[in-house]
Amino acid sequence: MEIQDYFNFLAADDIRIKGSRIGIESVLYEYIYRAKTPEEIAQQFETITLEDVYATILYYLHNKEAVTAYLADWLEFCRQQREKQKNNPSPARQKFRKLKAESAVRAESDESAIAVW
Repeated sequence: MEIQDYFNFLAADDIRIKGSRIGIESVLYEYIYRAKTPEEIAQQFETITLEDVYATILYYLHNKEAVTAYLADWLEFCRQQREKQKNNPSPARQKFRKLKAESAVRAESDESAIAVW
C-alpha cells in the first residue's frame, strides 16, 4: 500500500483521511502543536485508526515543506474565521452577550445593596 492510499485528496486545501471526514490538519495539529502521541490522537478521533495516525505523520515527514505550507494556510484560514465571527457575531451570540452583561449589572447591584445593609 502506498502512503497516498490512506488519504482522499479532495482539493489542494482539503486532504482527508480515507474512510473519515477528518482532515490531516486535525491530526497534525494535535501532533505538532499539542505534542500528543499517536495513541492519544487515535483515541481522540474515534473514526480513524492508529495506523491512519501514523500514516498521516509519515506523509507529513515525507512531504514536510508542502504539508507545512498546507498547515500554515489552514491556520490562517482559522484565524480569519475567528476574526469574522468576532466582528459579526450570530444572533444567538449577541443575545448571550446581552444576557451576560445584564447578569453582571444585576450582580453588581446586588453587591451594592448588600454593602448598604
